[in-house]
Amino acid sequence: MKDSMQVKIMSKSLVKPSSPTPDHLKNHKLSFFDQVADTIHIPLVLFYPHCNNNSKNEELEESLSRVLTRVYPLAGRFAEDESSVLCLDQGVTYIRATVNCQLDDFLQQGHKDLDLALSFWPHGITDVDETNIIVTPLMVVQVTTFECGGLALSISFSHPAMDGFTAFKLVYEWAKVCKFGTPCEEINFMNFNLGTLFPAVDLTAILEPPIDEGKRPKSKLIARKFIFNEAAISRLREKFDSGEALSFKPSRVEMITSLLWRSLIRVAGSPNMKRSIMSFPLNLRGKLSAFPETANSFGNFIIEIPIKFEHDETKMELHHIIKLIRDSVHETTRNCAKATPDEIVSVVVNLYKDSYSGLEWGGDNDVVNFTCSSLCRFPIQKADFGWGKPSLMHFGSRHNQVFWLYDTECETGIVVQMDLEETYMDLFVHDPDIMAFAKF
Repeated sequence: MKDSMQVKIMSKSLVKPSSPTPDHLKNHKLSFFDQVADTIHIPLVLFYPHCNNNSKNEELEESLSRVLTRVYPLAGRFAEDESSVLCLDQGVTYIRATVNCQLDDFLQQGHKDLDLALSFWPHGITDVDETNIIVTPLMVVQVTTFECGGLALSISFSHPAMDGFTAFKLVYEWAKVCKFGTPCEEINFMNFNLGTLFPAVDLTAILEPPIDEGKRPKSKLIARKFIFNEAAISRLREKFDSGEALSFKPSRVEMITSLLWRSLIRVAGSPNMKRSIMSFPLNLRGKLSAFPETANSFGNFIIEIPIKFEHDETKMELHHIIKLIRDSVHETTRNCAKATPDEIVSVVVNLYKDSYSGLEWGGDNDVVNFTCSSLCRFPIQKADFGWGKPSLMHFGSRHNQVFWLYDTECETGIVVQMDLEETYMDLFVHDPDIMAFAKF
C-alpha cells in the first residue's frame, strides 16, 4: 500500500480569525517555558470514518475560524527577536488533499504499519527545524479525503508556541465547536498568562547550549503499536504485588512505563549495560497551589524531568525502576507546588544543567535517551467533530525516541506508540516482558 498510495494536494489557503484581534492583544509575550521548548513542529493525525455530510470541510474551516478568534496567537507569527508572537491575524495554513484508497483498507494496514500515517502529515512541515520555524505558521492543518468519504485530519503545532496539553485541548474544543456550532462569544477554554508569570529571559546567561553528541539517534526511527489490555495490566499488578512491597500503589502508567523502560534499557545495553536517561514531561497545570489560574494556560507549561538510570546504583527489578520514577517525579512536583515563579525557573535550569548540558550525561555517547509521554486521560480520543471518534491516531515527529501512552477506546487498557531506532525495535519486540504482557 505504501508504494501505491498517493496523497494529492488540491488546495492551500489561510484560515483567519472570524473577528479581528483587538489592538491590546496583538503582541503575545512568550514565556520562559516557551523559550526552552524544542524548536520543532509536532504533528498529530486523526482518522475518521465515512460521513454523509458533504460540507465537512466547510464546517471545519468555519469552526476553526471561530476558535482562532479566542486562541488568537495561533493565527500570528513569531517576532524577529523570538520573544513574542505578533497576532496580526496572518492565519493558519489549511490544506485540502485527496488519497487514492479506501479508509478501511488503510486502517487494516495502518494498525500493523504506523509508518503509513506519515503520508498524511501536513504537507511541508517535515523539514521544519530551528532554521525556519520562525517563518512557519504556528499551526498547519491538512484534511485528506479518502475515496470512500472518510478523512484524515492532521494538525501540526509549533512547539515553541505550545505544548501537548495545549494542542490536545485545542483539538478537543475545536471538535465541540464544529459539532455543536458554538458561537464565538461562548468559546473560552484558554488563559494567556504564562508570559506574564514566567517572562522570557536571556537564556545565554543561565544555560549552556546542549551537547548534541549522543543525544539524537543516528539510525532510522520506526513506530510500532503495543496494547496492554485490562487483563495484562491486572497480571502486571500481580507481578508488582508479588515482589518486594512498595510503600505506594503504582498507577497503570507507572507500571507500564517502568516495564517499557526496563525492556529498553536491556535492548539498548546489549551486550553491555548502558546508562539511560528517560525524560518524563510533567504538566504543571493544576499543580501550583499559588497559581490556580494556570490550569488552562495556553503555551508551554511542562518540566522535562530527567530520570537517570545508573546500572551500578539501581537494580533491574521492576519495583526498583518504578520507585526511581516515582521518587524523581514527586521530588520535582514537591519543589514546584508552593514555589514562586523564579524558584520554578531555577528548578528547570538546575535539572537542565544537571542532565543535558554537562559532559557526564549530555555528551556521553554511552548514555541512551528516551522520552515517555503519557496522554492517558487526555480527551483527544473524544475529539468528535460530528463524525464520531477517531479510528486511529498517530503522534509525534520522529524527532527522538519516544513512547507515547494513551487509553484504549474502552479506557480500561493502555496503547503504546513506540518510536524507536530500527536496530532497537528488532530486539524490543522479542523482549520477554513485551512478549508476556503486550499485544502487537
